[in-house]
Amino acid sequence: MNTRTRIALSLFTIMVIMFMIMLANLVYNFRNYSIHTAINKAETIAQSVKHGLTAHMINGVMEQREIFLKEIEHLDGLENVWLVRGSNVINQYGVGLFNENSRDEIDENVLTTGKTIHELNESLLGSSTLRITIPYIATNTGSIDCISCHDSKVGDTLGAISMVVNIDDLKTHGVTSIAYAIFILFTLMVFIMIFVQRLIGPYVNVFDSIKNVMSAAQNGDYSKRVINTSTKESREVANWVNGLLEKLQTTLDEIENKIHIFITKQDEKCEQSDPLIKVNETVSRLSDIYNFRKTIEHDQDISTVYERIAEVLKNKIGLEDFVIIEADNATHTTTEVHIERESHCQANGNCRADRTNSLVDSCQFKKLCSKFNFEGKQYLCVPYSISNDLDIVISIVSNSEKESKEIRYKLPLVNDYIDAAKPEIVGKKLMHQLERSARTDPLTGLFNRKFLEESIDKIVSQSKRSKISYGILMVDIDYFKMINDTHGHDVGDEAIKVISNTLLENTRESDIVVRFGGEEFIVLLYNCDKDYIKEIAEKIRIAFAAKKIKAGNGHFSKTISIGCSIFPEHGDTFWKCIKYADTALYAAKEGGRDRVVVYDPTQSEENNPLDPNY
Repeated sequence: MNTRTRIALSLFTIMVIMFMIMLANLVYNFRNYSIHTAINKAETIAQSVKHGLTAHMINGVMEQREIFLKEIEHLDGLENVWLVRGSNVINQYGVGLFNENSRDEIDENVLTTGKTIHELNESLLGSSTLRITIPYIATNTGSIDCISCHDSKVGDTLGAISMVVNIDDLKTHGVTSIAYAIFILFTLMVFIMIFVQRLIGPYVNVFDSIKNVMSAAQNGDYSKRVINTSTKESREVANWVNGLLEKLQTTLDEIENKIHIFITKQDEKCEQSDPLIKVNETVSRLSDIYNFRKTIEHDQDISTVYERIAEVLKNKIGLEDFVIIEADNATHTTTEVHIERESHCQANGNCRADRTNSLVDSCQFKKLCSKFNFEGKQYLCVPYSISNDLDIVISIVSNSEKESKEIRYKLPLVNDYIDAAKPEIVGKKLMHQLERSARTDPLTGLFNRKFLEESIDKIVSQSKRSKISYGILMVDIDYFKMINDTHGHDVGDEAIKVISNTLLENTRESDIVVRFGGEEFIVLLYNCDKDYIKEIAEKIRIAFAAKKIKAGNGHFSKTISIGCSIFPEHGDTFWKCIKYADTALYAAKEGGRDRVVVYDPTQSEENNPLDPNY
C-alpha cells in the first residue's frame, strides 16, 4: 500500500468517524427536540382542557363536558383524551356518567403523587405517540376555590387529565432534517477528500518516489530518480534529490574506475553490490596499505619486512599455514624467509610457481607440484616478481578445496600488500647486498677485514656471556710472492680461491673465515679448545697441500703455515689473541713453513708486525 492510499484511507476513516459522531449528535439532539416539542404541545393541550373543564364547572355545565372533550379530540395530533376522578371526588360525587375511573397505573401514580407523568412510545417504522397525564390539584387561591365545592383540602389531587398525542409529524420532520444533514455532510466530506487529495497529492507522489529511490539506494542501486510533479515546491525537492543522486553516482563511478590503479580488483563474488560500501571498504584498504608501507619504510632490514608481510597475511587476511619463499634468479636458489607453521615444500631452487611465473593450485590438478610432499592438504603457490633478479613465492596450505577456494578470493588483497612492499624489498635487498659487498672479499666471497673489525665486539660479548672460547687461526700461503712472480697474478688469484675453498670445506657453519689481507686468512673457530684447534689446523694444512692449482696447461701444489691462539685463554682482548696467532704464524714460518704452531706465551714477541693495541 503506497503513501497516497494510506493517507486517503486514514483521512476517510477520520472523516467517517467524525461524520458518525456528528450524525449521532444530530439524531440525539433532534430526538430530544422532538420529544421536548411534543411534551410542550401535549402540556399546552392538557392545560387548555383543564382550564376548559374548570370553566364548565364554574358555569354549572359540567354535564356537557363530553361534548367539549370530543371536540378536543379533533385537534391535530391528539388521538385520545379522558378524565380521571380522584378518590375524594368519587366519594363525594361518584364515578360520573362517563365512568371516569383510572384506566392504568399511570393514572393511579398521578393521582397518588400529584405529579405529571410523560410516557413516550417510539417506533422507527410505525406510529410514535406521547402519553401525558396532568393532575388537578385542589387550591383556594384566586377566583377558583376548589375547597368550596369539594370535600377536600388544599393540595389534594382531585383528578387528572390523560391524553395521547401523535408525534409522527415531528419524527418525519426530524428524519427529513437528518437526511438533509447527512447529504450535506457527505457532500462536504467528498469535497474535502477531493480537495485534500489535490492539495497533498503531488507531495505524496514525491514522497513515494523518494521512498522508492532510497529503497533502491539502500540495496546499492543509485540509478533511480525522483519523478517530477506539477507543483513548484515538489519539483524543487525532486530536482534537489536527483541532483544529489547524480553527483553521488558520478563520484562513485569515477572512484571505482580510478581506484584500481592503486589496488587490485577483487573477484565479483567477494565485492559488495553497494558502491558506497565498496568505496568505503576500498578506502579502508588503501589506508591499511598506506600505513603498512609507511611502517616498512622505517624497518632496518629485509627480514623485518618479510615478518611484516607475514603478520599481514596472518592477522588481516586470515591465513594460518603459509611459507614465504625468496627466489634468487641470479643464483637459481630459493630460501624460506618465513615459515608460519611448518615447511611443506622441498623446492631447493626448483620452484614450479617461480619457474612458470603462474599460480600453482592443487585444486586444478592433483599432485600438480612434485615438491609438495604432504598428503590430504591443498596448496596455493603464488609467485610475485619483485625485480629482475628476485621473486617471492607465497605457498599457502589449507585442509580442503573449499578452504582453498576461499583463500583464492583473498589473493587480490595479498597482491596489494606485496605491491606496496616491492620498493622496500628491492631497496633493502640492494642495501643488504651493498653492505655485504662492503664486508666481503670480491675475489673469494669470504668476509673481509672490515667485517671482522665490526664483529669483534659482538664476538667478545657472546664469548663472555656464554663462557665459550674462540680458536683463532692465522693462515698464510708459503712463498706466495713466488707464485705471482713466476705464473702471474691470475694464477695467484687462483691460489687465493683454492685456499679459500679449502678453509670453507674444513670448517663448520658456526665458524668464521676472513680474508685478512693478501694471502693471509683468519679463521675463528667457535667453542674451541687447544686439542680441537690443533686438529682443525692440521686438517686444513694437509687438505691444502693436496690441492692442485692450475697454471696454464699444468698444475702445481703449495703449502701453508698456520699460527694458532685461543681467546680468552691467551689474552684478555681479542686483538691481543689475533696478535698472538700472528706471532705463532711467524714462528711457523721461521721453523721451516708448512706447519702448525700454537701460541706459546714464552715465545719472543720481537719482530712481530702486528701491534697488540690495533
